[in-house]
Amino acid sequence: MLKQRPVYLDLVRIRLPLPGIVSILHRISGTLLFVVGIPLLLSGLAASLESPESYADVKAAFANPLAKLVLLGFLWAYLHHFFAGIRFLLLDLLKGIDLPSARRSSAAVLALSLALTLILGLRLW
Repeated sequence: MLKQRPVYLDLVRIRLPLPGIVSILHRISGTLLFVVGIPLLLSGLAASLESPESYADVKAAFANPLAKLVLLGFLWAYLHHFFAGIRFLLLDLLKGIDLPSARRSSAAVLALSLALTLILGLRLW
C-alpha cells in the first residue's frame, strides 16, 4: 500500500521544534553577519581611520537611535550565531544529542543570546 503524500504543505501550520528554530536562526544570523555585518563594519572602520573629523562623523552616526537599533540587531545576530555554533560543535562531538538535551541546549542558546543582548543593549543605550 502506497503512502499518500501531501500535495500541498502549509508551511505556516507546520510546527517546527525549538532545535529547528535555533538551527534556522543560526543560518539567518550567519548570513546577516556575512552579507551585511562585515561590509558595514569594515566601511565604518575605514571611515573612522581616515581623519579625526571622519571619526567624529562615524561616532555621531552611531549615536543615532536608529543606528543603535541596527547595532543591537547585529549584536543579537553575533551572540546567537556564537552560542548556536558552540551548541552545534558539541552536537558534532555527540554531546547532548538526545532529544531532552537538544531541547534544553536550544532553550539555553535562545536565553543566553537574548539575555546578553539585553544586558549589552542597556549598556549601549
